[in-house]
Amino acid sequence: MGECSSIERQLVERAADACRLDEVRAWAAVNSGSANLQGLATMADLLAARMAVLPGTLNLRDPGPVTALDPAGRTLDVSHGKHLHLVVRPDAPRQLLLTGHMDTVYAADHAFQQVRDLADGRVNGPGVADMKGGLAVMIAALQAFEQHPGAAWTGYEVIINSDEEVGSASSAPLIAEAARGKLAALTYEPSALPDGTLAGARPGSGNFSFDIRGRSAHAGRNPEDGRNAVTAAAELALRLEALRRDGLTVNVARLDGGSPNNVVPDHAILRVNLRPRTPELEAAARKGIEAAVREVAAARDVQIHRHGGFGRRPKPLDAAALRLFALVEQAGRDLGQQITHKDSGGVCDGNNIAACGVPVVDTMGVRGGAIHSADEYLIPQSLGERAGLSALVLARLAKGAL
Repeated sequence: MGECSSIERQLVERAADACRLDEVRAWAAVNSGSANLQGLATMADLLAARMAVLPGTLNLRDPGPVTALDPAGRTLDVSHGKHLHLVVRPDAPRQLLLTGHMDTVYAADHAFQQVRDLADGRVNGPGVADMKGGLAVMIAALQAFEQHPGAAWTGYEVIINSDEEVGSASSAPLIAEAARGKLAALTYEPSALPDGTLAGARPGSGNFSFDIRGRSAHAGRNPEDGRNAVTAAAELALRLEALRRDGLTVNVARLDGGSPNNVVPDHAILRVNLRPRTPELEAAARKGIEAAVREVAAARDVQIHRHGGFGRRPKPLDAAALRLFALVEQAGRDLGQQITHKDSGGVCDGNNIAACGVPVVDTMGVRGGAIHSADEYLIPQSLGERAGLSALVLARLAKGAL
């Protein structure tokens, strides 16, 4: 280790010892896909049992209401699992936020369900990196931190939500509530690269569904009386795609609709994702969407209803965020971990936290890779490395390093 005090070295060692691979294996064996409510409940119970080593008040929080449009254009309620919420020393002068998620992208019927050891020492399994390994890191770091002198004047909240992989719509209000008044935040997504590189700036993300209503007619006898919803959807898709520019991506993802060949189709649903790099580009995208909807509706004589919005705001690196990154990277150097950061195209709960004005490093989890695929893997030695890193960062934040 580099410039670490004896107290810091003891803290780091305790955190590394508390972070266990067998725990990650057991958690990864539980399918907790975002829609698997029973699996999420089981995972919440396992995490709550592990978090019993921490002080404070632990509760299961109900998910907020979420709706979605089905292919028929009906607005349906979407069910989500409950979220774990721990509050420790809420009256302490320094307050921090730590977040993670218990859900994965692998549904209960997905083929990828087993954990296995690879020949090179890596561990392959669903969620081992994203982010059941990260949850193990976070809890181990907090367990060790509780024995540090700085814990006495440092409070924190922990949120482990059940819907991060599907946009955190049901947990966003809880995250915003917990972020209020916090000095800094740490989120436990896996590192941006297997070498431990952190994700820096992130774009925002907006998911939109456009419900397009036209008028049916016979395709041969009186097609002029019809209003083709599929054609209108195609035109809207092209207009939205034309909003793309440097710093703003547009992905036309799906078009539901159609009819028999002899009927003018009267209904379609268009689904689109937009990712702006800056708040200014988000504002421009909002105006562009409004104009495209208005102009296509008028030109095609159809009705267009928009559902959804920008659920993740852009996360640029301001001065406060850069100070927190510098603190984390210095702590890494003091532990012999060469850590840097680079911008990412992905989004996560770090976006939500940054939107509340709180500096956040959101890739404090394990080193690994191939996330969201059956090749997902964890580098086991990173469990101890990253737990020690987090514990040291917590101790320095407690000392007023920011």
